Amino acid sequence: MRDRLAGLMREVSTAVVETPGELDRDLRRRIAAGEPAPAELATYVEKVRRHAYRVTDADVDALRARGLSDDGIFELTLAAALGAARTRLERGLEAL
Repeated sequence: MRDRLAGLMREVSTAVVETPGELDRDLRRRIAAGEPAPAELATYVEKVRRHAYRVTDADVDALRARGLSDDGIFELTLAAALGAARTRLERGLEAL
């Protein structure tokens, strides 16, 4: 099961982080790896990582006001959610 999950996680990670996108690949990699986000994105990234259900239209509007496109916001959200999911999966597998 672990090998299957690891393979699926690699596929998703590649799709989110390595494919061409609006945001820089290095930024997406760092966010997905759980590294600190740049200051102007940190609040949003942490909200997605910890409490995604609390993200509001105002949060997205604030990113737009900083010049991010909808595609960029989507990619940022996916990278942050991927990192959080990966961390939770690893912790869950360790508990088995």
